[in-house]
Amino acid sequence: MSTGVSTQGDAAPSAADLDTLVNVTSSVRRNIERVISGKPDVVNAALVVLLAEGHLLIEDVPGVGKTQLSKALARSIDCTVRRIQFTPDLLPSDVTGVSVFNQDTREFEFRPGGVFANIVVGDEINRASPKTQSALLECMEERQVTVDNSTYHLDRPFMVIATQNPIEMEGTYALPEAQRDRFMARVSVGYPVEAAEISMLEGHTAHNPLDDLEPVTDAAEVHKLIEIVGRVHVSSAVQRYAVALATATRHSHDLHLGASPRATLHLVRAAKAIAAMAGRDFVLPDDVHGITASVLTHRLMPNVEATMSGRTTHSILKGIVESVPVPRPDGARA
Repeated sequence: MSTGVSTQGDAAPSAADLDTLVNVTSSVRRNIERVISGKPDVVNAALVVLLAEGHLLIEDVPGVGKTQLSKALARSIDCTVRRIQFTPDLLPSDVTGVSVFNQDTREFEFRPGGVFANIVVGDEINRASPKTQSALLECMEERQVTVDNSTYHLDRPFMVIATQNPIEMEGTYALPEAQRDRFMARVSVGYPVEAAEISMLEGHTAHNPLDDLEPVTDAAEVHKLIEIVGRVHVSSAVQRYAVALATATRHSHDLHLGASPRATLHLVRAAKAIAAMAGRDFVLPDDVHGITASVLTHRLMPNVEATMSGRTTHSILKGIVESVPVPRPDGARA
């Protein structure tokens, strides 16, 4: 597909670049909303994570459309897509790949696992053992896989969209902190409003609208859009604000574990994607403020006192965010 996107150097994205990004993301959004209706915030968060080159964790009760959202995003892009159903008997080699001895050539050959795709949909990720979950750590952070001392690089863009059910805990393994920290954002789909649920009954009972989705962009164009997002300007004031938010979580008396430096980086990268999707070549403090809950909540751990008093991670973070002054720089590029 022709994009008309310029990617020269580290110069700020041009108006044409931003127009292309806005048009493409709008097309993808409309495509997804043919399957997931009445959830614009969730769809927008998925697009933000895609453009920020992060990974998305969708956590909610069964039947609200977690896997449908994942598949709708994947089918909207003409790229390689693999789905991994995480189960207790899934092996790390099923995820990363394995070396197999070829009797004809008398040599070992590498057979790629499920992560070798542009978009990897991991269904019910917390049903796999910690050993299998850890197979995702390297590929999510470094976009590569190491098997038998050989390193294999993954194609870009590369995005993991994982789902998990927070209610049914029998036969599940909670994601370790290192695994959760690699997800840029966590979202919950939630129950639809009455009008959206009635619309779903009208449109989903005869056939699955997911079957009718056609790609509206491709991997090469998404990669160029990611490069555009990377050139969005972040002022020193906004950078200090992001660091102040993360630092406040580390000093909170209600939290046993605060946000990591990786979380700060994810916060800024997500804010850059939000700014670009709004047609701006610079980040506002409100861009950071608006994505804070999705980026930070799943990384924080309340201490025993906070848990006993009934305080949730979400309420603790809300209080922290309200306590950090929002900068008001004189200029967008201050």
